[in-house]
Amino acid sequence: MPAASNTAKACRRCARAFLCLPFDFLPGCWREAGRLHLQWNRFTARFMPLKTPSSLCLSFWHLLALCASLLALPSHAEKADRDQPMQIEADSMRHDQARQLTQFTGKVLATKGTLVLRAARMEVQQDAQGRQVARLWAAPSDRVFFRQKREGVNEFTEGEAEQVTYDNQADVITLNQRAEVRILRGNQVADQLNGHTIVFNNTTEVMTVDGQATSGPGQRVRAILTPRNTPPAPTSDTPIAPALRASPGPVPAQKP
Repeated sequence: MPAASNTAKACRRCARAFLCLPFDFLPGCWREAGRLHLQWNRFTARFMPLKTPSSLCLSFWHLLALCASLLALPSHAEKADRDQPMQIEADSMRHDQARQLTQFTGKVLATKGTLVLRAARMEVQQDAQGRQVARLWAAPSDRVFFRQKREGVNEFTEGEAEQVTYDNQADVITLNQRAEVRILRGNQVADQLNGHTIVFNNTTEVMTVDGQATSGPGQRVRAILTPRNTPPAPTSDTPIAPALRASPGPVPAQKP
């Protein structure tokens, strides 16, 4: 067995020589794996028998796989609402098994993680692939309400419209007719958007707003955007004026 022992020693010397290279010139995952493997190699050299060349290479790739899995964890933990079950309360329900359609009427309240939806009527359609699309309608002269916490910050997105559609698989919320979306930082309204149709992609955090310019000036897109570097609120007893809200009608002319 002297030849096999010499081969194992030579392989270990080559591996140590490679791992002694400056790790700062390697990509992040490889650099961290190299440091971990070097520490493991020093430990096994003192307290464990010599490894064979195949087992030495296997331990190195195990470390690479471990680093890759650790780096991938945060991206899966950021968007948790989409994987949560939807819980619905209403005055009545009707389910059509053949069409895979469930209808809820009367003070509908739907929750899905931090997402909250309130409406007068709601339909949930599910296809063969398990994709669920919820459509919500408001009572006359009222609007559907939704609210959801933003990831990683103390902010909430809430909005209202006469009709709302929520696509579970795409994680997209569409608001139609008298649509309004507000971004709340703490308890204060920071940003506000008004339009005929607002589409909010929760995965990409991209929001598009469309108006109806042909039907009058009141249907144009309106926005109020607050800078993020706003100074802290004063601590005096003087009441703070509420944030301005967009008017649905035309701006009146100023007196001369």
